[in-house]
Amino acid sequence: MKPTSQQTVVQTAAQTAVQINDRRWQAVVNRDGSLDGRFVFGVSSTGIFCRPSCPAKRPRRENVSFFDHALQAEQAGYRACLRCRPKAVDGNPQSALVRSICRYIEQHILAQHIEDQHLQKEDRLTLSLLAKEFRRSPFHLQRTFKSVLGVSPKAYMDACRLRQVKQNLQAGHSVTTALYAAGYGSSSRLYERTATQLGMTPEKYRRGAVAAVVRYTIVRYTIAGSPLGRMLIAATDKGICAIQFGDSEQQLLQGLMREFPFAVRRRDDAAMSQWRENLTRLIQGHEINPSLPLDIRATAFQRRVWECLQRIPRGETRSYSAVAKKIGMPKATRAVARACATNPVAVAIPCHRVIRQDGELGGYRWGIERKEQLLAMEKEAGA
Repeated sequence: MKPTSQQTVVQTAAQTAVQINDRRWQAVVNRDGSLDGRFVFGVSSTGIFCRPSCPAKRPRRENVSFFDHALQAEQAGYRACLRCRPKAVDGNPQSALVRSICRYIEQHILAQHIEDQHLQKEDRLTLSLLAKEFRRSPFHLQRTFKSVLGVSPKAYMDACRLRQVKQNLQAGHSVTTALYAAGYGSSSRLYERTATQLGMTPEKYRRGAVAAVVRYTIVRYTIAGSPLGRMLIAATDKGICAIQFGDSEQQLLQGLMREFPFAVRRRDDAAMSQWRENLTRLIQGHEINPSLPLDIRATAFQRRVWECLQRIPRGETRSYSAVAKKIGMPKATRAVARACATNPVAVAIPCHRVIRQDGELGGYRWGIERKEQLLAMEKEAGA
């Protein structure tokens, strides 16, 4: 039986949509900055949407949905990535300039392994070289770059180099080869820069994360109901390493697996019952005694932010800029927001008490409704 004209139109439209999404996925794989502003992609496992050129780790294809613009992604329940800022005005000349600088940095680092030994010191990638290449003063280029992307050109270079190191180690290259291919000048510098990011030595990373001795060998966890929905608490022998909220047990287990993919995960409801009760009281806005022991990895900056958050009184809030000023870095507002977004222990480190300067709640890793509910319960308990 021949298909009707209407069926043919529907089939053609479906095939076209598949082809478009295939091209969009390839752009995401290639981090194609030329398509920034043409579409955004949402990742169901994180609830975040990004530009095609986002430098974050690539998601699984099955977790990705494509949208024509940021508003469409937000209407679908996704929140904007704090790293690539997909809601920024794509026609903004500053955004275009920063994208060009990013592509230049990436191409320079990728090519550097070919010519690194022949580069003179003054030819190496520096802020001065970037300023000369893009005909800006070093001060203006740095300020523009940081205002758009939230990090300095140097921090972006370091992230690109680390990604290059990881790719080379995963490919089985020696540590020395991976080191110089990414533009590091010495092994000591490589070890300094990768200690916290890899969570292990480069040699152990090269041999494979499964075989390496990672920090979290055994993680015990429990899942229970809470005033905010299903709650997962995970802990090592040193303390709580994760507190997560979700709509289902399966969602929470997937989140735990993503956080600790190589750990032995064991459910232990009985042993963690006291922590569960304490956290429920904390969610409801009550003081608990003693405080919860935590075992979390953090950069020096993250630790400063998180310690500042723990000093915010229950029932009160602070703006991201106020936190930045409190830690002595008034220009680090976006970095403070990223530190809040990466907080692994919800409620124990009260990132929900940080809001926007205009009084709006801003984002929250576990959903804006939970943030609003948490603040309301804390105010009610303190009344």
